[in-house]
Amino acid sequence: MRILLVEDDPALSLGVARGLEREGWQVDVLSDGEQAMSEGLVGQYDLCILDLGLPRRDGMEVLRHWRARGARMPVLLLTARDELADRVQGLDAGADDYLVKPFDLPELLARIRALKRRAEGRLDETLQLGELKLDIAHRELTHQGQRIALSPRELALTELLMQKAGRVVPKESIVARMSSWEADFSENSVEVYVHRLRKRFAELGVVIRTVRGFGYLMEVAGTGE
Repeated sequence: MRILLVEDDPALSLGVARGLEREGWQVDVLSDGEQAMSEGLVGQYDLCILDLGLPRRDGMEVLRHWRARGARMPVLLLTARDELADRVQGLDAGADDYLVKPFDLPELLARIRALKRRAEGRLDETLQLGELKLDIAHRELTHQGQRIALSPRELALTELLMQKAGRVVPKESIVARMSSWEADFSENSVEVYVHRLRKRFAELGVVIRTVRGFGYLMEVAGTGE
């Protein structure tokens, strides 16, 4: 997948680009709205991550320009504006999703995967394991209809394990998926987060097993016994 990233903060742009490249995606980076006005129309992109607060032309103007000229690539807005009116304005202008700064890289990657599924016509965005359900699009985990509050990284790890339910997820894959631009996510960190989730899921009929020397496996309790 080829992604256009339009962000004027150098540190944030570099961190996001590295995270996307770790996922195996090709990334082109621009730093101002004037460049983006034309590049988004001529470049063959599968998706765009577009910051609203850009120099020369702001992201909202860029987005409206693209949509008015027929550009249909999915657009994820990055914004420091957490007001409802701003979010509504962005969606009405043609954005497919938005993420408020500051954000965690795992959540950004999860939203991009969700947009990619929608663009490919794969509309089922719910993962289920036993009575545990994860709404990927809305980033909400429930058990028998009751919401379970998790941090963005806990949710990202849960999504990865549920996607591979019944199969071993190598620890190295978890480290790569969970790392951010602020710091690498170490193997020790993986163990900490797995321990947290085990405690949360202990009474929910789902277990996370350690497969020594390989990684972790998530399944319905009793399945592997």
